[in-house]
Amino acid sequence: MASASTRPEHHRISPVFLGIAAVMVVSGWAVWSGWAGVTGVAVFFFVLSGWVVSLCLHEYAHARTALHGGDVSVGAKGYLTLNPTKYTHAMLSIVLPVVFVVLGGIGLPGGAVYIERGRIPGRWRHSLISAAGPLTNALFAGLLTMPFWLGSVSGVPFAFRYALAFLAMLQITAAILNLLPVPGLDGYGVLEPWLPHGLRRQAEPFAQFGLLIVFGFLWVPAVNEVFWEAIGHVMHVFGVSPPDVGYGYDFFRFWQGEPELPVTR
Repeated sequence: MASASTRPEHHRISPVFLGIAAVMVVSGWAVWSGWAGVTGVAVFFFVLSGWVVSLCLHEYAHARTALHGGDVSVGAKGYLTLNPTKYTHAMLSIVLPVVFVVLGGIGLPGGAVYIERGRIPGRWRHSLISAAGPLTNALFAGLLTMPFWLGSVSGVPFAFRYALAFLAMLQITAAILNLLPVPGLDGYGVLEPWLPHGLRRQAEPFAQFGLLIVFGFLWVPAVNEVFWEAIGHVMHVFGVSPPDVGYGYDFFRFWQGEPELPVTR
């Protein structure tokens, strides 16, 4: 008899995720081809669906790593199906990150798969489970920016190029913010197994406020400036310039009108 972690339905990709991925593909084609003159709307759906896909992959990475670490319960919880409705806190994992992208153009991390840590032996495994999510965002950013760092961006249509840049920037912001050593975020989860028990108990009550703490600090002008400078440096490593990201954000906000593109590349 198959165990809960090996039942096929627990590993089958959800139609919900496939639908979101299909929106990403179709809207990406519309951006590339400039179909029907709705470039801004197409960029909006391409970036937003791509962002939700990355959130699903982020949570899946946590769950898959936990499964191999010893927590077989993640299968029965639906975490391996990539279905965003299966997360323990859809508001934090999907809704709030999407709202922040729409309103502020920043990829704030979510977080909502419940890992039964007691099933998993070894501190390194716990650290790897926490690191798996933001590392997935970083990998996704690398894939999105391939035309830039391979030097082949000249053959990419303007709007698609800028949409890739903006979506990649969201991945980088999510990875960096999530790796901060703040209780409730993955960066703290990487460190937590190595901290003294007393310190972990003191930090535990703050875990539910971790995302709000980060958001609050980003409102401090000096912190905000340093943060965006760091993002700019990372994007430069990937071969993406600030105008690429800026145009992508302008296209994404289609309700404000499409930006005037440069005459030459």
